[in-house]
Amino acid sequence: MSASCCSLAFAIPGDIETPTGGYGYDRRLIAELRKLGWEVAHVPLPGSYPFPDEAARAATRERLAQVPAGVPLLVDGLAFAVMAEEAAVLAGRRPLVALVHHPLAHETGLDPAIAAKLRASEGEALGFARAVIVTSPATAQALASEFRVAPEKITVAVPGTDPVPPARGSGGPGVRMLSVGSLLPRKGHLDLVTALASLTALDWSLDIVGGGGLDPPYARMLVRAVEEAGLTERISLRGALKRDALDALYDGADLFVLASHYEGYGMAYMEAVAHGLPVVGTTGGAIAETVGSAAELVAPGDVPALRDVLARLLAEPAARERLAVRAREAASALPCWPDTARRVAGAIAGLAAGARG
Repeated sequence: MSASCCSLAFAIPGDIETPTGGYGYDRRLIAELRKLGWEVAHVPLPGSYPFPDEAARAATRERLAQVPAGVPLLVDGLAFAVMAEEAAVLAGRRPLVALVHHPLAHETGLDPAIAAKLRASEGEALGFARAVIVTSPATAQALASEFRVAPEKITVAVPGTDPVPPARGSGGPGVRMLSVGSLLPRKGHLDLVTALASLTALDWSLDIVGGGGLDPPYARMLVRAVEEAGLTERISLRGALKRDALDALYDGADLFVLASHYEGYGMAYMEAVAHGLPVVGTTGGAIAETVGSAAELVAPGDVPALRDVLARLLAEPAARERLAVRAREAASALPCWPDTARRVAGAIAGLAAGARG
């Protein structure tokens, strides 16, 4: 790899093919930057982040030391947030850039002591970054206010979407719902199951798409909750799906619902909007600014409010259609992936030019 304005090393922990929104952003960013003529080297880091042991840290230092001096180094926040010591060294040899999907301390269900430690570590690490890429204005505001990152260092590069035809729906007679998100406390699946448990008089089914490998105890808890609520005939836990299978579920859905407690952006919400689906979500993090008027939103964790919104939309086809119209209108104005890549490229190219000058 040469140290040119179009060279970049992108360090990502774990398996880049992991089917989550964050990894999906990383994969697409690499592809789009390469289309722009950038030479992007993917530097895989150990998968134990954000809680690496010393062996993982040693492997990280060894791999990143091999990146040529002067080549900008972009590090995914899942690792960068706990790399303060490494960042101090790396920043002396090259432009160092952090990609923050959302602050790790905002993850739902963390022990307060662990959250405080993550907040302190991420704040220190961000101090060594020459630039910070974030995926939403809400995350930019959080970094500026909570972590004291200078606003001029922050570039907002929201995820793009691909044009898709409007969902055709299930055809009835019941309402087929779809929820997409890894099985984690932050995604609020237990809230959704609790809300639906009291709506069995209505005709509905739900597909939950998301892998359980990031938090197996929570995934098992969700399975038990579905069983104990007597909803195994109505709620299908599909696991992680490939793109074609997921798109087929979007196309056959009548309503999208995800009760996330917090999102740094909310790519699944925007995929639902792109498909013209009526959307139910929460106001956690960047969700409200992501979906705007194309969704019905309740406060995170407010199960009674979630139940009431779902009861109305399940029972009233006209209400679902009004929301779907707003989603289809919003879909035409969604950002595209080339624009996302151009914003990132602009921020990093300037650093590379400065390093040469």
